[in-house]
Amino acid sequence: MAIFDGTLICTDLDGTLLRKDKTISKENLDAIEYFKANGGYFTYVTGRMPFFSFDTYERIKPNAPFGCINGGGLYDFEKKDYVMKQVISDKVMELVKCIDENFPKVGIQVNTFYKTYFCKDNSVLVHFREICNAENYTCDYMNVEEPVAKILFGVETEEEISGMAKMLREHPLADDFEFIRSERTLYEILPKGITKGTAIKGICDYLGLDANKTVAIGDYDNDIPMLKAAKIGVAVSNACENAKKVADYITVSNEEHAIARLIYDLEKGIIK
Repeated sequence: MAIFDGTLICTDLDGTLLRKDKTISKENLDAIEYFKANGGYFTYVTGRMPFFSFDTYERIKPNAPFGCINGGGLYDFEKKDYVMKQVISDKVMELVKCIDENFPKVGIQVNTFYKTYFCKDNSVLVHFREICNAENYTCDYMNVEEPVAKILFGVETEEEISGMAKMLREHPLADDFEFIRSERTLYEILPKGITKGTAIKGICDYLGLDANKTVAIGDYDNDIPMLKAAKIGVAVSNACENAKKVADYITVSNEEHAIARLIYDLEKGIIK
């Protein structure tokens, strides 16, 4: 029996697997290969759409489907398509309109499963396009015809994001959706019941893995459901305080080969 036989590790990308310069250390890459070669399943769960993370896929070559859209989809790179996807209710556009009318400087992005529409631009979404090398598809949010995966707002100030989050949580339709702050300047609306934790369960179901042999590692608020859903939740040392509070273990930072440390600590029984 291999050392890591049947163990699933799900990692976040930004701030966890990826360093500040968006590279992956050789130490992490070598450890991932060692883990997979010894019976482990390694993949990532991200808030990004799948087409914004294919470069990462090529570097680490997960041997399990990867979670995307903060748990709203599972994508199998070998099949070049989703093996699970959750469509958001059309009623979400009522919330989008509410934010648009009350926060005119907030950027609005509508994500379908195969395209990202920049419906209302600001500096945050311009930066998003640059770092993701995304096509600048434009469309009024009320005119998007494909099934919608999630809504993303780009917010320039802390005051705006706090006010917007409060308005969404108090909206009459709030109970029909999930809300998550995925980065300092990004806030998202997801289908009800969908989180990164959903992705872990979906991967286990798809591959027939034991949920008691799952490990998740992350750094931000949107990683918290994943840390809770896994048998072992690990936060990197650069994680936000909320993530650290729910983690079973805190490891080194994303600049210090956190994935390699996790894998070797599992092997040594330091994390168990």
